[in-house]
Amino acid sequence: MEARGKGELRRSIGLFGAVAYGVGTIVGAGVYALMGPGVSNAGNAVWLAFVMAAVIASFTGLCYAKLSSILPTAGAEYDYVGEATKSKFLAFMVGWLVILSSIASVSAVALGFGGYLQAITGVPALFFAIALIIAMSAVNFIGIEESVAANIVLTIIEVAGIAIIIILGAEFLGTVDYLETPTGVGGIVSAVGVIFFAFVGFEGLVKIGEETKEPTKTIPRALILSLVISTALYVAAAISVVSVVPYQDLVGSSSALADVAAAAAGPEMGVAMSMIALISTANTVLILSIATSRIAYGMSKRSALPEFLSRVHSRGKTPHFAILTSTVLAILLCTIGNIEFVANVANYTIFIVFLAVDAALLILWRKKAVKGGWFALAGAMGVTSALAMLTQFDLAVTALSLAVTGLGVLAYRFISPHLRSGPARM
Repeated sequence: MEARGKGELRRSIGLFGAVAYGVGTIVGAGVYALMGPGVSNAGNAVWLAFVMAAVIASFTGLCYAKLSSILPTAGAEYDYVGEATKSKFLAFMVGWLVILSSIASVSAVALGFGGYLQAITGVPALFFAIALIIAMSAVNFIGIEESVAANIVLTIIEVAGIAIIIILGAEFLGTVDYLETPTGVGGIVSAVGVIFFAFVGFEGLVKIGEETKEPTKTIPRALILSLVISTALYVAAAISVVSVVPYQDLVGSSSALADVAAAAAGPEMGVAMSMIALISTANTVLILSIATSRIAYGMSKRSALPEFLSRVHSRGKTPHFAILTSTVLAILLCTIGNIEFVANVANYTIFIVFLAVDAALLILWRKKAVKGGWFALAGAMGVTSALAMLTQFDLAVTALSLAVTGLGVLAYRFISPHLRSGPARM
């Protein structure tokens, strides 16, 4: 069966737009919310935890970059695993987990946004979370060019927030021991497990491959550049944070960057940093909304999901039914209300996906479809890293994640008669 669809997506994104999208995906709500927990574990050496997390992310990032140069499609992980294994079941399950992880991430980040505003206004967080999801989905619906334009503006603001922290900390550089940690190497490793969420999202860049100019060149370059830029910002910000405020004073803080800004430049700057954190959160929801709808669109084109999800709106050239469906599911998941639990489910499922993508590259390398020993090494290290990260979650998160995976198996039984045997080619 051939790929189906009611229209094609518009190719309008260049390298700058793709890099802005990638940086906006990575430098999102995570760094603003997780700097405090990271410092709690690693102390002044939190910058080293960011470096280690970046190295782990780069293994899978290189695999995504290489695979996207071969298969630059909106189906992304679904196509990578399908091409490598020729297994309709494995391809479907990976796509299923990507969609669920993205929806859970949207819900968790939106609840975080609502939590910030609840503290200010007293209005329940759920109200603001739902309002944000609807607003960002509307931007997504209008069109990819408009979405990327909004993303560029929001990315500039959130990167500016990190730049402000770096500038404020410049005069304090060298005042502390940057290797001091309360619990030694174990604390740094624990911080990596927390901080890694700040890097999750780079994989969303490959999902706009069908809307990117010269995707086989643009997407890999944009992905690597996005990781490098984000890592540089994170490390510099981490050093500035512990230079301005003793790490002991940041233990347990959910707004470490705002605390540092207030300490260095007064309470007004702290409030401004909180506003930037809200903008960053909104941008993350926008990007996740785009990524979720595009993987659903890509799978529907291959008959792996209901046909209506691959329909493209005549005016905006966006997958409007995929956007609407993911929006409704994200809102429903928001009603759980437990941010940490929802976020951990998202993390668990995405690490399974990373494991599958890294393994797919190794399989294609053995089949000679992928050339280069360095990519094989990245795949092997990525598999090892993903397995290690999967051991860090508690029993409740693991149980729910596996239960959701089981639902995917049941869904496959109903959909499998209509699945294509392989990915769509460009």
